[in-house]
This record gives sequence, structure tokens and C-alpha cells, in this order.
Amino acid sequence: MKPNIVFAFADDWGRYASAYSRFEGKNSLNTLITTPNFDRVAREGVIFKNAFVPAPTCTPCRSAILSGQYFWQTGLGAILQGAVWDEEIPTYPLILEQEGYHIGYTYKVWTPGRAVNAPYGAERTRYESAGNNFGRFSHFVTEKAPEMGIEGGKRALLDETRQNFDAFLEARPDGKPFCYWWGPTNTHRSWERGSGNALWGLEPDDLKGRLPAFLPDVHDVREDVCDYLGECLAVDAGLGVLLERLEAIGELDNTLLVVSGDHGIPGFPRAKCNLYDIGCEVALAARWPGRIPPGREVDDFVNLMDLGPTFLEAAGVGVPDSMSAKSLMPVLESDKSGQIEDARTFVITGRERHAAAAREGNLPYPQRAIRTRDFLYIHNFASDRWPIGDACGLDDPHTEAPSFEELSSNTFAAYADMDASPTKAWMIHHRAEEDVQMLFQLGFGKRPKEELYDLRIDPHHMNNVAGDPAYSGTQKKLAAKLMHILRENNDPRLVESPCRFEHEPFAGPLPNA
Repeated sequence: MKPNIVFAFADDWGRYASAYSRFEGKNSLNTLITTPNFDRVAREGVIFKNAFVPAPTCTPCRSAILSGQYFWQTGLGAILQGAVWDEEIPTYPLILEQEGYHIGYTYKVWTPGRAVNAPYGAERTRYESAGNNFGRFSHFVTEKAPEMGIEGGKRALLDETRQNFDAFLEARPDGKPFCYWWGPTNTHRSWERGSGNALWGLEPDDLKGRLPAFLPDVHDVREDVCDYLGECLAVDAGLGVLLERLEAIGELDNTLLVVSGDHGIPGFPRAKCNLYDIGCEVALAARWPGRIPPGREVDDFVNLMDLGPTFLEAAGVGVPDSMSAKSLMPVLESDKSGQIEDARTFVITGRERHAAAAREGNLPYPQRAIRTRDFLYIHNFASDRWPIGDACGLDDPHTEAPSFEELSSNTFAAYADMDASPTKAWMIHHRAEEDVQMLFQLGFGKRPKEELYDLRIDPHHMNNVAGDPAYSGTQKKLAAKLMHILRENNDPRLVESPCRFEHEPFAGPLPNA
């Protein structure tokens, strides 16, 4: 019997689940939350300790997962704004549909690219008849609280999730296996300020002393992170609905269930749109009784683009030659914990263009990186550009900044490759203060051509040791390995002159803008 495949894939959800607290120590943010449904998947299956996205921006990441190849191999799928799907690129869901699977999705798969969600069948395979308010989770619950109460508002959104999934299941022809993508977007900005406490009982100041070293440890920032953690709890509650429904229809144990997210936390420096861990490292767990031995913790480095060929192999379907990624089935089916496959000791990540108008001329900020157990090496191809978007004069601490409210709500007010947020607003408004200046420069300033971080002693990427004679051998080795892999996989940054990403339609104004 062919298995069902369910992929729960949350927008902007990093590695925030209580199952990870045991790897991170008593001072981690994950000790402050409880995610019973993700933890169940991990406990009854396998949890990955080193899972990374191919790109820390949604459309390129999703292009890579759907196609099973590096994001730069997906044509205009390699960028966010202005992305257009190439119908000639095979994708795992459409291959599964051709092989007899009933496919469908709810919420976000591949947007804002055109045609919307084309790699998953576009509008034809969408199941949202019950609504799509889950993406506004904290806003919706807050708005409805006077009439429904907080718990009533939560139940309404979980009912929406249940009804959308049931509509997908009811449309399945008898006996057909199914492939479903649940893509909640509530962990993307914006969310209701103070909602972490109001809706979930999380205390912002419990985060004191737990934030990454590059974030100011002040109440406004702690509250912002706290609100985000509340949205992570909402994702876990929605995941519980999927588990409940699969169990109720007797399909849970014949389902390969995979849970992850498309990159790290939005609206914070060095996170989303950055190749540091907080931008690229994500939660990943999988459950499939009888095929995935339970209770395992895997150290192998995994790039999420490996999921495409994994889903095909699980279904007994041939993997097309276009998929340069490698199936995870040998890792999933192993009965071991720790390192399973000797070759999985690193991942390659990168990015090109996120917000089109972030820099003058609508240019990208091209980066590639290699992450190993002990080191992160980043190559910035255009280090003269602003990595988080043009400074608009705000690199001068004496320049008057837009209002706190505008910086909290309008991404394009400044540094447009970082989502608007209270944290962004606070750091810009306090950038001239002595104890903030260095953190502001790390998050918003220009970067050198090469970056190297020794994660054994610098887990938050605070001290760039590129150029340090003590690390010259490591730097040369990682740089050479990265460039070899990029060239081997036809990265335009190395094999084209001029590079396509520097010119229209990959750069330049958006169509019809």
C-alpha cells in the first residue's frame, strides 16, 4: 500500500519547539514553550538536530524543496518578488499526482511567485473553503475575543484547519493515497503586540538572559520574541488537528508526516534573509510507523531540498534526473541515532534577491555559505552593497529616523530586507547608544567579502575570524569546498559572466510596477 504524505510547513518558523530544549540547555528559548504535537512526531519518529533551509527567504526555499534542486537552478524561482515558475521543472507533488496520488494544499505553498502556487497545481489543488484566517492568528483571536473569548477564537481557527483538511480528504477518490501540504503563515509578520502573553500566558521578561547575543536584551525585544513564540504555539496546535484527523480516519500510521519551516524568525537582525543559523536553521521531524524507527535523534546535516526526492522514494516513484538533492530515506529508515550517512557533514545555503526595492537599482545581495559542525563560512559576492537593504542615511546615528510606529509596521521605511517590527524600530531608534552601536553594526551594517565563525566558541556568530592567521587553513578549505560545489551545480554566480542575477528579469523593477 502506498503511503500518504503530509507536509506541515510553517512560514518563518525557525527551530522553536520544546523537543529541541534537550539539545540546547536550560537557558534556551525552547525551555519556555511546550509543543506537544511536534514533540509527539519527534518521539514517535525521528528529530533532526542539523536541518537547514536552502535559502532563508520563502519562495527560493520552497522552489528548492518542490523541485529537489538548489534554488539557483530554478530560474526565476530563485528570487522572491518577481518570481515566475518554470513549468518545465518537475516538482514532487505534480509527479505524485501523475502516479495516482490525490494532491492538495491549504494556505501557503509557493507565493508571492506567479502563477500562485503553480508548482503544486495552483488554484486547482487549493482547499480553503473554510477560510484562511489562521494566517492572522493573534490578530483574529484578539479581534474576536469580545464575542468569543480567547479560547473560543483559538477553537474557531483550529476548526478552520480541520474543515479545510476534511474538505481535502472528502475530495479524495476511494482508495487513492494522498499528498497534502499544510502551510500556515501566522509565524510571518505581523502579529498582535503583546499576544504572547495575552493569548498564551508567556511572560516577556522570562526571556531575560536567553536572547541571542546580537539582540539587545531589553523589554521591547523580549516582548517581540515572546509574541513570536506564541505564534509557534499556534502552529503546534494546528499540527495537533492534522494528527487528530489522521488518527480518526485510520490513516495516521500509513502516513509519512514531516514537519518543518521555511526559514528563521522575521523582523530581527541576522535572522530571516541571513545565512547565520537563526536565519537558516529549522525544526525538522518525521513520523512513519513501520518505516521510521521511533525515538531517534539524527546528527546528519540536512538541506530541506532533500525532501522532494525523499517524498518520491517513499511513494515508490522514480526521482527525475533534474533533482540534484539526495533522498533522506536511508536516514529515515536507519535504526541508529547520531551520524547516519558519512557524507552528510555540511550544507550549502545562499540567497539572491528578497524585497525587490531593498537596494538602489533593485539589485540583490548575493551570498553563499557552507555550514559544518564547527564552522560557518559565508561568501558575500557584492560586499559593497547593504545586506539588509539601503540605509537611507540611517548609518549616520545623527540622521533622524522614521517614527517607531512606521518602522514597526512599514517594512520599506528603511532596511527593506528586514521585516518591519518593534525590534527593528527599537534598534534603529537606539542605534547611537554606546551599548547598542556594535549590535546595530552587526545587524544592519555592511559586511566583508568573507565571513568565518568558529561555532565551538562563538555560537551566535559575533566574531568574524576570516583573515585571522590561526584560521587560514580552515578558511581556505571551506572556501574551496564551497566554490567547488557551486560550480559543480552550475551556480550562475560562478559559471556565468555576466551573471543573470544582476540583470532583468532577475534584477531591476518588478513587472508592471
